[in-house]
Amino acid sequence: MDRRRSLKVLGALIGTSLQDARQFPFASKALAATRSLGSTKLDPTQYRCYTDEWLRTDPDLVVYLPAKPGGRDGDNEHFLVDYTPKGDLLAIWTQGTSESAPDNRVVCARSSDGGKTWSAPSEIDGPTEGPGLTASWGFPVISRSGRIYCFYNKNSNGAADRGPTMTGVMRCKYSDDDGRTWRPGTDIAVRRTAYDHPDSSVPCNWIVWQKPIRDSQGRVLVGFTRWSSRHWYKTNKYGSQSELMRFDNIDFGPEPDELKITWLPKAEGMLVAPRPAEPGKLPTFAAEEPSLVLLPDKRLFLTMRTFTGRIWYSVSEDDGETWRKPEVLLNRDQGTEMLHPWSPCPLYALRDGRFLLFYHNHDGYSYGAEGPRDHRGRRPQFLAVGEFRPKARQPIWFSSPKLLFDSAGVGVGPFYEVWLSMYASLTEHGGQRIFWYPDRKVFLLGRYLSDQFLHDSVVPT
Repeated sequence: MDRRRSLKVLGALIGTSLQDARQFPFASKALAATRSLGSTKLDPTQYRCYTDEWLRTDPDLVVYLPAKPGGRDGDNEHFLVDYTPKGDLLAIWTQGTSESAPDNRVVCARSSDGGKTWSAPSEIDGPTEGPGLTASWGFPVISRSGRIYCFYNKNSNGAADRGPTMTGVMRCKYSDDDGRTWRPGTDIAVRRTAYDHPDSSVPCNWIVWQKPIRDSQGRVLVGFTRWSSRHWYKTNKYGSQSELMRFDNIDFGPEPDELKITWLPKAEGMLVAPRPAEPGKLPTFAAEEPSLVLLPDKRLFLTMRTFTGRIWYSVSEDDGETWRKPEVLLNRDQGTEMLHPWSPCPLYALRDGRFLLFYHNHDGYSYGAEGPRDHRGRRPQFLAVGEFRPKARQPIWFSSPKLLFDSAGVGVGPFYEVWLSMYASLTEHGGQRIFWYPDRKVFLLGRYLSDQFLHDSVVPT
């Protein structure tokens, strides 16, 4: 990139955030972060992309950039990265022309040098049976046997109760060569509840959005969102709830049709939060995108996004069989509410015993947004460090928010969404902690989160 072009690009990036800086409370910090683009660690001339906007969040690593707008790779999200049994990084994500497009597919790429360079993406599954029969929201399970499973929402019969990428069975493919090639597996029916369509031929509406963890007994556990069928629209059964699935025998490396899955919690409707009434509808419930961690005392702790402008949480003392009634998440007992709009809020357990929570630090009425459901409120991106407090009612307490990055209200064509939706993941290996994130659901990037970066995040005692 020549000097004249560099100045033009950086001027545009900085100038677009001036209105935010004058109007909204945290925008001055976001503007300062944007100005640091001039000292980015990456050489833009080494990457092919139709826009320089991927530089805005100052990434350390680049996994994927679309070369041109409007292609089949315009939307990249649900970005889950993990280490394979042989030590490579494997990234699995959903790609399509746009979000929830009829050409949605699950793809993967790999890196053998710690994320500095990546292979071109290869398709695990897509709408191969026909238009709209999408494959979406893939997540890996790495078995102790060495076999890697990829599970995802597969629209197998054209039903689109809540949309073709949400309505489907859980399809499984697997790999016995460290994720290089994938074999056909089987389709698994998701547990049905009273909130699903009364016609059993209409699959459930569900999405897994994070990598699994292990429970107190070492079993693989992952959270997912279930949305009610549109059959219940305008009734008090129309909402969303958080649930879990446990893979009881996956570490033995069984064939996909021999997998044993336990659906949790046992009772329906345990992991919910109130959803305010909307015109023409009754007040109901909404609690989505559960993020799970195992506490040092072997309890499970879970956070969820809601429509209330706040993160909610719950605790389980029996590996997810039952849960405490959900509450608003605070920074500490009797502390301040953790404000957050209807947006992903992942929580990760670190190897040193701390936790990292990613959230937006406002209730959905800032940065031009007009409520928790307004996508314009999905920014800026903050994080907070958490520590375990064994005697507290809320067993994780959090530091003050620390600004990570911001879109500065600038969208990326052709859809021009400004959101920073953290359908993201985190890895720790060899002393490196990397946050892998989709920037505006277009660019797939990585940021190192060193102890030095986190050192001033002090948790209340």
